[in-house]
Amino acid sequence: MHQERFAADGFTLVPGVLSAAECAALARSASGAYASVAGNRCVLSQPWCAALVPLLRAHETLSALLSESLAVQCTYFEKSASLNWLVPIHQDLSIPVAQRVSHSELRVWSVKEGALFVQPPPPLLERMVAVRVHLDHCATTDGPLRVVPGSHLSGIVPSHVAVAARSREVVCAAERGSALAIRPLLLHSSSKANGSSLRRVLHFLFGPPELPYGLSWQSAV
Repeated sequence: MHQERFAADGFTLVPGVLSAAECAALARSASGAYASVAGNRCVLSQPWCAALVPLLRAHETLSALLSESLAVQCTYFEKSASLNWLVPIHQDLSIPVAQRVSHSELRVWSVKEGALFVQPPPPLLERMVAVRVHLDHCATTDGPLRVVPGSHLSGIVPSHVAVAARSREVVCAAERGSALAIRPLLLHSSSKANGSSLRRVLHFLFGPPELPYGLSWQSAV
């Protein structure tokens, strides 16, 4: 059922991936390493983060979605009353790579937090899977992800079309320990948190072991 929904909708929420104790330990590690920041894109280099990857791959439901994919990035997000922001509706179009390559299919090179990113063609983005592991309960007041079901099937969506699609958004509230799997091409956004709780998330990006165009992953687990 999860595979069918993921294929059609571009997202699926998988409950009970981590226990409360596992979430608490990860939250302590993340909050300790990235105190007073809203997010960090380079968390995969931390041993406690890399150690979570085999557990995600071995999970009965997630393993079918991830197939032979490698974890190539992890971003830590912390949203609270003091660390609060909104994200306009968008698609995730960039991937982290090791070096710059000259190729007509590669565009919009950028450096973020010391890491090199590029926008590859849609066929490669269509093979990517993001897994958002919720270290806290995320209610509708905590700024959860909002997604437009099926929008991942439309390729790269122009900004004016994306804005118009907000009328079809679905709110992805999630329990602590659950994992939200999404396709990066899925239109998504999030509002500011209105509550007083924490919303801490580990956002893993999974991709194919081999990249085209002479590219290679910046790091992979």
